[in-house]
Amino acid sequence: MSSTAFISVGDLRRGRQAVGVALDAPGAPAGGCSTSGGAGKASCGSSGGPEDMPAEIWEKVKNHPCYSEEAHHHYARMHVAVAPACNIQCNYCNRKYDCSNESRPGVVSQKLTPEQAVRKVVAVASEIPQMTVLGIAGPGDALANPKKTFDTFRMLQQQAPDIKLCLSTNGLALPQMVDEICRYNLDHVTITINMVDPEVGAKIYPWIFWDHRRVTGLEAATILHRQQMLGLEMLTARGVLTKINSVLIPGINDEHLIEVNREVKKRGAFLHNIMPLISEAEHGTVFGLTGQRGPTAQELKAVQDACMGGANLMRHCRQCRADAVGLLGEDRSDEFTLDRIEQMEVVYDLDKRRAYQARVEAERQAQHAAKVEAQGAGAAADDADPGMAVLVAVATEGQGRVNQHFGHATEFQIYEVAQGSAVFVGHRRVDLYCQGGYGEDEQLPSIVAAINDCHAVLVSKIGACPRDELKAAGIEPVDEHAHEFIEKAALAWFAGYRARVAAGEIVHRPRGDARIRQGAYTAAA
Repeated sequence: MSSTAFISVGDLRRGRQAVGVALDAPGAPAGGCSTSGGAGKASCGSSGGPEDMPAEIWEKVKNHPCYSEEAHHHYARMHVAVAPACNIQCNYCNRKYDCSNESRPGVVSQKLTPEQAVRKVVAVASEIPQMTVLGIAGPGDALANPKKTFDTFRMLQQQAPDIKLCLSTNGLALPQMVDEICRYNLDHVTITINMVDPEVGAKIYPWIFWDHRRVTGLEAATILHRQQMLGLEMLTARGVLTKINSVLIPGINDEHLIEVNREVKKRGAFLHNIMPLISEAEHGTVFGLTGQRGPTAQELKAVQDACMGGANLMRHCRQCRADAVGLLGEDRSDEFTLDRIEQMEVVYDLDKRRAYQARVEAERQAQHAAKVEAQGAGAAADDADPGMAVLVAVATEGQGRVNQHFGHATEFQIYEVAQGSAVFVGHRRVDLYCQGGYGEDEQLPSIVAAINDCHAVLVSKIGACPRDELKAAGIEPVDEHAHEFIEKAALAWFAGYRARVAAGEIVHRPRGDARIRQGAYTAAA
């Protein structure tokens, strides 16, 4: 299909018919990864396991940290910045090169050639054997730089055949590139879709570059929408797993994202990742400079909760830089600059990588077993208030354990805990409390504010001052479950909390903004 023509209604109809055939096939997922569809018992982006999806899909996602919440505790990913050009402009984006002090999409310290990127991937994979996924996510658009993108994939298939290959795109050039994507056996593609109504899209995208010219306004948003929907349908029909990224922009597309969720599920999206707008003025984006605010953590969760029952949700995204390296939530890219790689003796030992990942998988299975056991015990316990549910913040360095000192945390993972259930629902970035070996007390108010809707914070250790501040704010600091698996620790604390409530020792009170917690958004029927 020529990129110079609009997509016809007939093209869309044929794409949807292909999607219908693919989704109706025996064993095919119904609009998501769970065997029971998007409203299944577990979301593959949060806690899904092999019992929740077909075996062939489980093989694709089990060690992919972006597609499996369990995996993100144990497996690492990296991005290589080989795609500097972009074919659209977003009001929330400002690409920055040679920048090391910002952590957000579109930012890199070094732009790479495909050859440099492959050298870097091999070096990282040799030093971080649990790195299982390589993605091209910018700093522009992977498909606006097709030669650089696919040259990188071609060389990596030869030199690092065990690494999963992914790309992220805005979708404008996607339909024309589906054959090439499938040629390189890419099983995972992320499409950023912020609207399914061009009237909304016109408020987000000032222009696109289409048919060798710049197109603006409603026409631009209409073209982008049609390309995104057709590209998604074509990928689904070819068996490629798709993750949809959506940026939540209060007052522009917050309620509209419920419709986005519904529409991408219809077209076979595997996951939907609703992310908060990053709009600090110093980043230089249009939204940042015009004062458009991002959502609060509670507003983000409310929209995500309103989409439950639609496309499966991813809630553990960290909005990574285009050159990120390591586990989600950490960035080790400074260890692998080009000058440092040149000094490294790199040996890509596939057997060593497989042996290390086998140990990682054993730890991951132990976490899963501990979670299942704890959930079973919690579900069987007597409870005077079985509908009680609370949020718990967790300080963790990875491996699915409560293993980080309160003062060393730069983020807290948030779990919603109820009888027999501990489910990851998001994360909250915070200012580092311990600096230079001492606690910075002026940071405490911002940390408390970030987790003020939580009833407890689980840590491996905590000092006296922050302990007292948290208690005064009604947040219980808990360090008696240090180094236990998170779900087991959270459910053990919750059992004790329920017992204290039942005994009249404490009074259970909902926390946070009552309007948000009661549901500021309602999913459309």
